[in-house]
Amino acid sequence: MAHHQHPTALTDAVNLLNENGFEGLANAVEVLVNEAMRLEREAFLGAGPYERSESRVGYANGYKPRTQKTRVGKLNLQVPQVRGLADGQEGFYPSVLSRGERSERALTLAIAEMYVQGVSTRKVSAVLEELCGFDITSTQVARAAAELDEGLEAWRTRDLGEVPYLILDARYGQVRVGGKVVSEAVLVATGVDSNGKRTVLGVSVALSEAEVHWREFFASLQARGLHGVKLIVPDDHAGLKAAMQARFHGVSWQRCQCHLQRNAQAYVPKKSLKEPVAQSIRNIFNAPNREEAERQLALMLEEYKTSAPKLVAWAEENIPEGLTIFSLPRAHQKRLRTTNGVERLNRELKRRTRVATLFPNDASLLRLVSAVLIEISEEWESGRVYINMEAD
Repeated sequence: MAHHQHPTALTDAVNLLNENGFEGLANAVEVLVNEAMRLEREAFLGAGPYERSESRVGYANGYKPRTQKTRVGKLNLQVPQVRGLADGQEGFYPSVLSRGERSERALTLAIAEMYVQGVSTRKVSAVLEELCGFDITSTQVARAAAELDEGLEAWRTRDLGEVPYLILDARYGQVRVGGKVVSEAVLVATGVDSNGKRTVLGVSVALSEAEVHWREFFASLQARGLHGVKLIVPDDHAGLKAAMQARFHGVSWQRCQCHLQRNAQAYVPKKSLKEPVAQSIRNIFNAPNREEAERQLALMLEEYKTSAPKLVAWAEENIPEGLTIFSLPRAHQKRLRTTNGVERLNRELKRRTRVATLFPNDASLLRLVSAVLIEISEEWESGRVYINMEAD
């Protein structure tokens, strides 16, 4: 195909913008890119068209048409070709296209981000058509999501290290399975590493919070190198205690004090007793040491043994599980007495999964949750130290 040189390419581009305004932006960029590639070929060959030069390394060989989708619209490019290169010499490829391909990969990830955030294929297509002047098919959206999946899987399987404090939680997402809508568990492990930074360690989507699913999740964390766990702060999920005993035998664990405080209210028989009971439990958890906490617990059990026997039975069994924290350095206790440190994480997961409402499969739920968790984990890891690991 014949190629028209543009000794006044900049003038041509300016004229296109003057005549067509922003509607002519794609054509103007097209002219400039074609001219940039032509000049780059001349520099590569060491000579211009028909020029005799001892430094020439090859010859121009016409142009190959190529349509490039960009943020300013479709560009009809003429990619310069070369011939006559010496054996072993690296071929010619315009640098603007290699950079453009990196830009397109960024666009692909943006498409996938829209997808994982619950934006429908139709809406993705409409957004791109408005912004870039071209639409996108459902196949292209799926391909973009697949590229994102590779990065998410690499993050989910990355090597772990020493994590003294492990924090566990779970939430649920609605997934279509076998023609039915089921509620699937999203198991999340966060932690505080040996440098005192918070990090998201892993995530798994399972049919339930049964012991086998927690146990498999823990096994995967350990297979990735998780070690040095000194304390686990779990929520009170079904199967979790047995799984911890199986995979983290001998590791102490601390029940979330906020959850214990709320759970206690279900065993208070009279409304008038709710606040006094709450204050008694606060006295236990705010004690300066374990001995005083146990003394306050004994006082509470004695005070309510007649007026609230079910509360006493529950408290005697459960509240001691919230006192493990007293074995830690005092500077660490405030951060680890509850799972409140992951509340922002849970709020963000709830907000982002609510957009999608119903996931077509568990892979799509895992994709979205992983993308959200990576953002949060990177923010934590690049932020301030959460716990001073050298403090007494």
